[in-house]
Amino acid sequence: MRLYDFKRGHKKTLDEIADIMREIFGEVREGNGHLLSSFGALEKIEVWIENGKMAAETKSKKVEGSLAQETLRKWNDFLFRVTGYTAKERKKKMTKT
Repeated sequence: MRLYDFKRGHKKTLDEIADIMREIFGEVREGNGHLLSSFGALEKIEVWIENGKMAAETKSKKVEGSLAQETLRKWNDFLFRVTGYTAKERKKKMTKT
């Protein structure tokens, strides 16, 4: 499980996150305050709000290279649209601690 901070002014509700997930990954199921989906190399995508941050847990599977690249691109797009941080900014924040 990984926690993601929201950039100032980008804080999203679970419903807003669900809408973004539907746009990017397709089908989204809701239950117990968690959002569940899957796409490409990500067999399971589970997202919820915890202590004012977005928590995400994923389970991946082996796939061909082009599908893996598309999955990573969509995952990074999802995280950017929800948190407001680019992949480079997220990496910098993680190594800063």
